[in-house]
Amino acid sequence: MNGVRDPRMLAFDSVEKRYPDGTVALRSVSMQVPQGEFCVILGPSGAGKSTLLRMVNGLVAPTGGSIVVDGIPVEEKTLPRIRPRIGMIHQQFNLVLRSSVATNILSGALPAISTWRAVTHLFPERYRRRTCELVAAVGLGEEHLRRRVSGLSGGQQQRVGIARAFMLDPAIVLADEPVASLDPKISRDILSLLKRESRDRGTTVLCSLHQMDLAREFADRIVALRGGEVAFDGEPADLDEAATDSIYGEIIAGDLLIQRDRPKIVARA
Repeated sequence: MNGVRDPRMLAFDSVEKRYPDGTVALRSVSMQVPQGEFCVILGPSGAGKSTLLRMVNGLVAPTGGSIVVDGIPVEEKTLPRIRPRIGMIHQQFNLVLRSSVATNILSGALPAISTWRAVTHLFPERYRRRTCELVAAVGLGEEHLRRRVSGLSGGQQQRVGIARAFMLDPAIVLADEPVASLDPKISRDILSLLKRESRDRGTTVLCSLHQMDLAREFADRIVALRGGEVAFDGEPADLDEAATDSIYGEIIAGDLLIQRDRPKIVARA
């Protein structure tokens, strides 16, 4: 994307979330994500990553603070204006397995069409043309349009999910652990595709991950949460061992997380 990034695309101001059972998911989170940035959200399980993402499109309401999308406060009354500007990519793909690839991609247009069109599946021709463009953009080819999603591999299904997310040319894409169920090679392919498509369209991406190596490889910026608070906010190159300890309180060795001061197990004869 050319030009200066707009720092107002996505803003969190002292955002908090306390659930009815008393669980505090987020504590006074403030940050801005500019237009076109690929921002990865890191953190251990329960850190608040999914809650943060789901607040952007109003699926979770904050109990304190505010969220603004491209100058529009995220509130119940503004959701019809905001949701068509936001695409979503899910961990478990969230596709209709018995439906075709084309039908699943077309469903990305639902926020922008009338109820009767949605019920009857009478999508305007421009969205059908867009489906053909997107299936090619994600590397599946037109021969996949009529295939049932259930017959695709996991990587192919996530490509369908990415195509669906870009149907309405969103300003923001929220990707919630989009490669959690994929092997390392396919994970890199999917994140490469997501970064390329977002860069070409100037789309802001907020992507939660648990793989630190992938975060370092693909992120423009990493924001890490711990206990619902921001524990790190910076460039991937700045995520050193000290920063990692502040996020996880653990030492990362390969794919293993070894807690500090864990009692040693001594084998007995």
